[in-house]
Amino acid sequence: MNETTLWLQVPPAAPDDDARRAAEARQAILTKPPGALGMLEETAIHLAALQGTERPCVDKVYISVFAADHGVATEGISAFPQAVTAEMIKNFARGGAAICVAARALGAELEVINLGTAYDIGSLDGVKNYNLGPGTANFTLEAAMSEHQLACALGAGRHAAERAKLANAQLFIGGEMGIGNTTAAAALACALLDAPPSLLAGPGTGLDAQGVARKTEVICKALNQHSQHHGIPLEALRRLSGFEIAALTGSYMACAHMGLPVLVDGFISSVAALAAARLCPGAESWFLFSHTSAEPGHRTVLDALDAQPLLDLGMRLGEGSGAAIAMPLLRMACALHNDMATFAEADVSNKDD
Repeated sequence: MNETTLWLQVPPAAPDDDARRAAEARQAILTKPPGALGMLEETAIHLAALQGTERPCVDKVYISVFAADHGVATEGISAFPQAVTAEMIKNFARGGAAICVAARALGAELEVINLGTAYDIGSLDGVKNYNLGPGTANFTLEAAMSEHQLACALGAGRHAAERAKLANAQLFIGGEMGIGNTTAAAALACALLDAPPSLLAGPGTGLDAQGVARKTEVICKALNQHSQHHGIPLEALRRLSGFEIAALTGSYMACAHMGLPVLVDGFISSVAALAAARLCPGAESWFLFSHTSAEPGHRTVLDALDAQPLLDLGMRLGEGSGAAIAMPLLRMACALHNDMATFAEADVSNKDD
């Protein structure tokens, strides 16, 4: 670890136990049977602890979408050509992507961060360019990133989280886009969990069974290439992930350091959350999980994080879209918690009366 990554050693903030207890006490006197709202109650209480208040709120949401290309795409592991990464960044800039639509509907602040693409996109309004390289290296042959590239990618995520905090955001959502990144996420998860590629490799953008088998072979090759480094989370991240996955990891860690709640998206984002938790034990306390992806390896990663997502809609788009779709449910959990009458206020008999 060099000077540029010393910030990774900062411990996570501690959730507020007093606020949690106050929220639990409030839930106990609202005009409903205890537990009648299920996960909505648990979510409101969790948010209360993270925000340090009896009555949590998620009106101000900040979304950062990280984009980058992957050298492993040359191994034929995606149903789409690598040019799509650059084309989608342009679509983000025009406001035409799913996450752009969702952000507008939520009134959320959205930023797009290009960390490095194989095809030059030039300068686009609304896109921050870090230019770490034309995508990562092919990790079946060498490490995906140099130490400097990894530090810069992690730092890009940290800076995004800091911008969210400075904007007085009450919740952070990280999104990702990059052809080949389900392969990178699966490879990283295999290394972190000591799990076989057959458990974590999935169709991604739409591979058939033969394509998934090819992806599994490629991940096996990559894991063998870097087998001596699986047990070192930072090295596994450098060798087997991507610029945008590292940036997500950095953003999640920085949010945990600063005490900013995170709503995690799907498979790739959850693998970044797993990496953040391995690098910063306790960071996972700051994560809420939006949905269960249709990507088959997602459930394994969620189980490793002891996560209970809010939704299961068969989504697998990425971009932070699943988290954005879950936001109205999160807001409803807060509204019910904050605005329902108590038994005393409504003059309704409680079960113990």
